[in-house]
Amino acid sequence: MEFVLGACASVGAGIFSNPLDVLKTKAQLQGELRARGQYSVHYKNMFHAAYMIAKEEGILALQKGLCPALLHQVALNGTRLGLFQLAQDHGLTANEDGSLSAPKTMLISSCAGSIGAFLGSPFFLIKTQIQSQAPIAVSKNATVALGVQHDHKGMISGFSTILRNRGFMGFFDGASGAILRVAVGSCAQLSTFSYCKQFIENHEFFSDDAVLTKAFASSMLVGVVTALLMTPFDTVSTRLFNQSRDSTGKGLLYSGIPDCFAKTLRTEGVRGLYKGLIPVYSRIAPHSMLTLMLWEKLKYLHNQQYLESTP
Repeated sequence: MEFVLGACASVGAGIFSNPLDVLKTKAQLQGELRARGQYSVHYKNMFHAAYMIAKEEGILALQKGLCPALLHQVALNGTRLGLFQLAQDHGLTANEDGSLSAPKTMLISSCAGSIGAFLGSPFFLIKTQIQSQAPIAVSKNATVALGVQHDHKGMISGFSTILRNRGFMGFFDGASGAILRVAVGSCAQLSTFSYCKQFIENHEFFSDDAVLTKAFASSMLVGVVTALLMTPFDTVSTRLFNQSRDSTGKGLLYSGIPDCFAKTLRTEGVRGLYKGLIPVYSRIAPHSMLTLMLWEKLKYLHNQQYLESTP
């Protein structure tokens, strides 16, 4: 049940945050491996990107990759939140006196995130490649530099193309970047949320049944901390997923995580790693808030139902 509750919470949040994910992907791929001033800035900022996408591709293009994005949420957060809740239920994140243990919480949240990221990697791969696709008129303009164009007609088409060209293991191309990305993000998100929640409960700021209020207050800082720590790894992950590969699976732009970090820093500087920071925060903040609030509420309702059904 812990896995189902985590999946349901993240899917509900994912529907609302996917347009921001599209904007983030575009921002991270624009001007890939090009210094500032050496490429045309097609999307000037987050709001301009939203306007241009709606203008060139239609308003529904802001929900590009929604299906694989939601399936990714099921695999990632169903596993991540489910494992973390199981660890909490068995006292694995607490000290002997019952207080929250920082090292244990960080380790378990990172491990849970890594497992979820691996399982959700195929859906993240397709989602990224679909979201990065530009309209034909734009994609033919090399100066726009929106990354590699894969021309998937949809999720099934994308999976079929990868299976035909790379085999089953092709579904996990770029998984290493996703695992590192989520390990960092999960550690930041769940550790920050757990500590804020414990602080609020210890000081009794709200009544015991004010579940959503406590979750909302606890998640206020989560988006800031997660975005700042996660964005460089998110940028690297997006680029590893979107790059072209040869028949053996070797990336044509990057050989791996260190190479992607090095090339991005060398050509684009630190700002290159933080491309899309505003869209990342704009996505992570409401997504984290909605996910964590729904997660807490669903757990509360499930526990209440269990108590009522127990003689």
